[in-house]
Amino acid sequence: MRTGDGSEGWPEKAPFDAIMVTAAAPEVPAALRDQMADNGLLVIPVGDIRGAQELVVVRRVGSSISVSASIGCRFVPLLGRGGFPEPGR
Repeated sequence: MRTGDGSEGWPEKAPFDAIMVTAAAPEVPAALRDQMADNGLLVIPVGDIRGAQELVVVRRVGSSISVSASIGCRFVPLLGRGGFPEPGR
């Protein structure tokens, strides 16, 4: 278990075969994308805080990254460096 900025992932334990993010980010955080293993999968809601969001599936095969939108969704915002700014900052 680790406490910290979830948008930064956990680089000390990377790479990961699968990453599931349960808070929306404005875009796929580079730190999470970079921590994916070869043939890894990242699922994350992407969009704005009060508007449209899509569940995005990111796949890594070698050095190639593919991103595809899945379905519309609505999640709480991911706060942090790779997410939305914390209120009051």
